[in-house]
Amino acid sequence: MHTYARCFILTSLFTIFATSLMAAPTKRATRHLAETSEAERVAALYRDSLALYKQKVDSLIAVNDSLGTSDGAKPDGRYFRLFSPLNFYHSVSRGKLGLDVHDEDTLVGNALLNVYLKKPGLVRYSDNELLQNVEEGKTSDGTKAKPRYVNMKSQVVRIEPGKEELDEFKKKPIDMFVAKPNFWKFSGDYYLQFLQNYISPNWYKGGSNNYSMLGTVTLQYNYNNKQKVKWSNKLEMKLGFQSSESDTVNKFKAMEDLIRYTSNIGLQAHKNWYYTAQVIANTQFAQGRKDNKRKVFSDFMSPFNLNVSLGMDYTVKTKNDRLKGNIHIAPIAYNLKYVDRLDLAKSFGLEKDHHTLHDYGSQFVAELDWKPFDMFKWHTRLYGYTTYHKYEMEWENTLTFTFNKYISANLFLYPRFDDSAKRVEDYSYWQFKEYLSFGFSYSM
Repeated sequence: MHTYARCFILTSLFTIFATSLMAAPTKRATRHLAETSEAERVAALYRDSLALYKQKVDSLIAVNDSLGTSDGAKPDGRYFRLFSPLNFYHSVSRGKLGLDVHDEDTLVGNALLNVYLKKPGLVRYSDNELLQNVEEGKTSDGTKAKPRYVNMKSQVVRIEPGKEELDEFKKKPIDMFVAKPNFWKFSGDYYLQFLQNYISPNWYKGGSNNYSMLGTVTLQYNYNNKQKVKWSNKLEMKLGFQSSESDTVNKFKAMEDLIRYTSNIGLQAHKNWYYTAQVIANTQFAQGRKDNKRKVFSDFMSPFNLNVSLGMDYTVKTKNDRLKGNIHIAPIAYNLKYVDRLDLAKSFGLEKDHHTLHDYGSQFVAELDWKPFDMFKWHTRLYGYTTYHKYEMEWENTLTFTFNKYISANLFLYPRFDDSAKRVEDYSYWQFKEYLSFGFSYSM
């Protein structure tokens, strides 16, 4: 321990001790003090106090070595703090501040507190560090401690000149980076697939050559704050062209054409149930034609459908994420159908020379993804809307076979029922569409 620290403690202790004795002297002390000089009186008190404290410290060391003293005296560890390496004892500061009641010697506490306040640079350790070393069975230099004994000498550290502050109280710059949580998630699927069929002129069953190309883009931008609110946005775009030698009128015609935007905002009601408002809008890119006919059967904004509904959603998600999706049930739904080309109005259930049709009803939408294994995925969408006078149902099924990260094949199956449209002779209200494509794919 630093010599200056020891002298400072002992001098402080002696000053407090001498002051207390002078405040209430005994009769013997009064006679003795009258017969001696001031210097001799101070020296005598100093020697007596040191001898008394050393006796108590020796008693503690004896018990620490042999777990008992010869005279059976109970050790007093409070005075050992004055002769051990200078440490910060929390009991001293807490007792002086009145935070707890501790049987602390007033003289020892005042002497230590005086050093803490005036010379904090002399203090190197705290009693928490000593206790941790004892529990871990190690001393401050990392060596293994003896059972029931702490080598206090190993904790004496030379204090560097001019080092006045404790390391634990030094102000050190801290670099902190607080990242704002991002509740938005973007994802996309992209497909560019081709189909080619060649038939020789003398093929025994007949037929004609045809070529087709299909591009598909699906973008999703969803918000989920993991608490009560979620908002999903999905944009689907499909455009495919086909060329056939048997069609002498149209060099290319659309075989698949779709623009559809779906937005769904929900407020959690209970677990997987949400109160939701949903908007679905869809139309197409190009004109729709049939083989060897110049007549246009559909076009951009002919028709255009806008459906707004209020209801509840149920979120489907298994633990392994093999099956996930959403089911929307809306007892209240509004549907707007717009046809820009008046000559197509009656084909889509509108009155002649009318561009718009407004109706109200109920809606049901179930959209699920099932991935039983990595190379196969089934995406299904079941849509139903009824005004209780007419009914429209669509069931889209896309089976994706993935060969690697960039090559896949799609099988698309699409049955549809619509009793609001004009019925073609010899055909029911049921319609069906199917295609198989192979080509490039990319997901992010």
